[in-house]
Amino acid sequence: MDPTDALALLMSPEGRLDPYPTYERLRAHGPVVQAGPVFYVVTGYAEADAILRDSRFGVMDDALRDQFMPGWRESPAVLSISRSMLRTNPPDHSRMRRLAAGAFTPRRIAAMRDVVRAQADELVDAMPAADRGPVDFMAAFAYPLPVGVICALLGVPAADRPLFRRWATDLTGVLEPEITADELAVADRGATELRDYFTELVAARRRAPADDLTTALVQAHDGGDRLSGDEMLANLIVLLVAGFETTTNLLGNGLVALLEHPRAAAALRERPDLAPAYVDELLRYDSPVQLTSRMSTAPSRYGDVDLPPESWVIVLLGAANRDPRRYPDPARFDPWRAQIAPLSFGAGPHYCLGAALARLEAQVAFPLLLRRLPGLAVAGRPERRVRLTLRGHATLPVTVGREAAPVTVPGTRPGAAGPTP
Repeated sequence: MDPTDALALLMSPEGRLDPYPTYERLRAHGPVVQAGPVFYVVTGYAEADAILRDSRFGVMDDALRDQFMPGWRESPAVLSISRSMLRTNPPDHSRMRRLAAGAFTPRRIAAMRDVVRAQADELVDAMPAADRGPVDFMAAFAYPLPVGVICALLGVPAADRPLFRRWATDLTGVLEPEITADELAVADRGATELRDYFTELVAARRRAPADDLTTALVQAHDGGDRLSGDEMLANLIVLLVAGFETTTNLLGNGLVALLEHPRAAAALRERPDLAPAYVDELLRYDSPVQLTSRMSTAPSRYGDVDLPPESWVIVLLGAANRDPRRYPDPARFDPWRAQIAPLSFGAGPHYCLGAALARLEAQVAFPLLLRRLPGLAVAGRPERRVRLTLRGHATLPVTVGREAAPVTVPGTRPGAAGPTP
């Protein structure tokens, strides 16, 4: 299949629901493929990792947005994202990232483990018994856990947390490579409502400071010209949305993968200390973030392809995570792989600020779910969201079995007895 046709298929509803076959069609043309006059697609792991770290590549700035997205300044959703660290380059990106990084120090993340465990236990307690029918795992667990955690960091009152699922779902449509006018209108609505909410929260923190990230950003703004008002609101929005949307998808995608591989699930149930390797493999196997984009500022050469200045590069993280040059038999779920280093959270200056927190939530959640709900099973057909950038489920019906099921626990050594499919 021609690269241009493969890319068109990837952007279609069919391609978005299952992008992996299309990735392989693109990979057949090489790790870096030209798909237009100044448009390139990256499927190779080494090439993706290097480009994301290469200072000759940056995110789309205002001038390029004016060129490729006329009228973008009239969109509250695009405007909000563009003023955040997600869509800015140094030095503005470096300045904003430093101000937000204090909430994500290793010590602070480690201190969240008990909070995550307590919230996860409460959510499992609230799930109905199996005889009451299926429960939507996304609504009952995968959304409320990361929402609760990131809202605790931001200082959002618990009573307001249910509002954020719709707002974030609406707004994240603007992160897709293509968006319709109707989808943009929905994203604009979500951005406007989120901005109004945070405007009120910022005013409250000015009146009564608290030990949370919102107060820290308010103080950064009020203390001098380090963070503008637009930047403060934009980063609050992005921290909230990015802080739970990716984790929600990791929890949903990961649970499906574990339930499809019962021997692997049984081993994790008995050995929760294996969770870090499992979570890294789940991130590699079905990444919650499938792509990111970069614009080149200088000539470069990757994968035997010359990339001129102002090239637009789509880095397919999901494809890179399944590059057979990096991971043998990449379509197989195997938590015993050596040196698992998924690109799901990016690399380089824009490496996801909340990656450690997302990993922690998944490392706590999966063993807890498998231990407390040993009869957990998919009930019915999960519904995928028709998204490509943020890959996840809209609904995931499961039966909640609290009675222990007999299992044969594999050995702890990789190999024939290991937790393979």
